[in-house]
Amino acid sequence: MLTVTELARQTDTTPHAVRYYTRKGLLQPVRHPENNYRLYKPSEVRWLKFVRQAKALGYTLAEIRAIMLDADKGQSPCPRVREILLKHIEENRRQLEILMSLQKRMEFALKQWADMPDGVPDGHSVCHLIESSTDDKKGELQ
Repeated sequence: MLTVTELARQTDTTPHAVRYYTRKGLLQPVRHPENNYRLYKPSEVRWLKFVRQAKALGYTLAEIRAIMLDADKGQSPCPRVREILLKHIEENRRQLEILMSLQKRMEFALKQWADMPDGVPDGHSVCHLIESSTDDKKGELQ
């Protein structure tokens, strides 16, 4: 059996992370009857490494928990793993498109402002740079 610190060392993580994943139900320690310390089975090393690999691929803790439950039941989690990753990829693409559009608007605005002087708020304007920003295609930023 492993203590929190030993499990953390064997998985190259921190005791804080071990405790966090335990609170989230991803690790299942038993309590030492004499000192009430959390003790982890050696198999928890494999689970914690799995959690960290799944996190590195963008899975949420809730998704990881569902995947682990499939495995605990003896069911293949692979269909769920593929389905979740496909949804993440699609969402990432949408977010990248939004970010690329924002990046283009920001770069265009900066070009527009290159020769404009700094202004002082006059009661009708807060910052004329932002207020004058237009998109070259639509006439107005969204």
